[in-house]
Amino acid sequence: MANFDLAYNITKEFEGGYSYDPDDAGGETYKGVARKFNPTWDGWIIIDDIKNKFPSDFKDKLDITILNEKVFSYYKIMYWDKFQGDVIHNQEIANELFDNAVNMGVNRSVTFLQKSLNVLNRNQKNYNDITEDGSFGNNTLKTLTIFLNKDKPSLLLKVINILQGMHYINYMTKRPSQEKFARGWLRRVKL
Repeated sequence: MANFDLAYNITKEFEGGYSYDPDDAGGETYKGVARKFNPTWDGWIIIDDIKNKFPSDFKDKLDITILNEKVFSYYKIMYWDKFQGDVIHNQEIANELFDNAVNMGVNRSVTFLQKSLNVLNRNQKNYNDITEDGSFGNNTLKTLTIFLNKDKPSLLLKVINILQGMHYINYMTKRPSQEKFARGWLRRVKL
């Protein structure tokens, strides 16, 4: 079974600390938790308090245990648990699903998995197509398990990463201001 701590340690290296870039769709962000998409995260209360107390150098004061613990638990509940990371039998696949979920949302991450499983099923000879709805349920888990018993995880990871890379390219094509994030995003694509 996959281990959340291992996946988290990989993803946290991509997420950095505090940022507030006007071109970032998530707006104000702390270690990958974007205020725009996660306005109810209770870590924002702590961050706002520190910003009020230390307006000129608050960024230096944010790397504290309680905030790190809040990020860790939020990632587990809002991303890892949403695609049942604990029941996936392959750590690399779980790592990829988790990182994509944090970066692009759980729905898109799971949809990439489902689409990848469908294109790798040898025209439904290995298993039936599954619905590409972004919801990780029993059918997606069963299909993933069948795949992993028949094929190498590296093949599935390659297709997921192709979809991930195309998502970034399409996003930047539609919104050229996002090109400044290309290098960071593409570091996440492992081929």
